[in-house]
Amino acid sequence: MRLDDQEGLGVRQMVDTLETTLLGRPVRFELSGPWTSYMVVFTRLLVGWWFVYAGLEKYANLWYAPAEAFDASGWLLHGTAGAPGWLHGFLVWAGSTGWLLAATNYAIPLGELLIGLGVLFGFATRLAAFFGAFLLFFFYLGSADFTNGYVNGNLLGIILFMQLIVFGAGRIWGVDGYLERTGFVRNHPWTRYLLG
Repeated sequence: MRLDDQEGLGVRQMVDTLETTLLGRPVRFELSGPWTSYMVVFTRLLVGWWFVYAGLEKYANLWYAPAEAFDASGWLLHGTAGAPGWLHGFLVWAGSTGWLLAATNYAIPLGELLIGLGVLFGFATRLAAFFGAFLLFFFYLGSADFTNGYVNGNLLGIILFMQLIVFGAGRIWGVDGYLERTGFVRNHPWTRYLLG
């Protein structure tokens, strides 16, 4: 981080410089002060709300409109024909096995809700974002007939979750920022891979 004099006008601005490698070549670029933090927090809040809303909507239908309750069987049995053979076989098996379908119908809304809350509040953000990307990866591959194209909402969601992981988005105005200052995290540095 350094202070820059913008165009010799005596205006001083804090500039963060990121130095890394990309494909074996050194790369250096500047991050423009607080706007980077605002964008990371905005992305985290947006993605968190997206998943909280998706989970809550499925639970609301279960309680208030049981006829429209979440049921993954239609997608598992009929919406995954374009998926790779191994995945399609597994998803059809899951959709036609009663106990596994019941577990799936319970786990998806709960998973979406927990992932969304973790990301929204910046708690175990990397762990939550990993599971969000993992869930969307199955949705992406499960719809691999790509009738909506290769670049679709699921792929963009995976990229958003990956950005949250890379930027350690929970450290900015999130619970993870506080947790990383605790003695437990300092004494157990591996926990930082789950936080941030």
